[in-house]
Amino acid sequence: MDLSDAEILGIIEPLMDNCLAGSNEGDHAKHVRDFTERLSNIVTPENLRRQLLGEPRTYFTDRDFIRLFRRRGSIGVVWRQRVSTSQDELINQAIFVERDNKIMIDHCMIC
Repeated sequence: MDLSDAEILGIIEPLMDNCLAGSNEGDHAKHVRDFTERLSNIVTPENLRRQLLGEPRTYFTDRDFIRLFRRRGSIGVVWRQRVSTSQDELINQAIFVERDNKIMIDHCMIC
């Protein structure tokens, strides 16, 4: 909580970069690398495969930071997310928590 928004983003942006790259590559281990155990139990290899079904295949492209929310025990972040198959602007929201002195993704939804 004592860090500036820029410092927090410096920590969490690489986590989200990796998560989306893992999704784009269909690489489950990479996609969930920074997930909490709770979220990893939800996003199984089969679950990720189902999420990636569809023609044409959608890839995450650029995103723009919208807002950071400081919460008791977590940080919430919202980005404007773009994808390869549409001009629509999507909402990428994630919750980051500290577990065993490591920052991890405990929730992520793009809609």
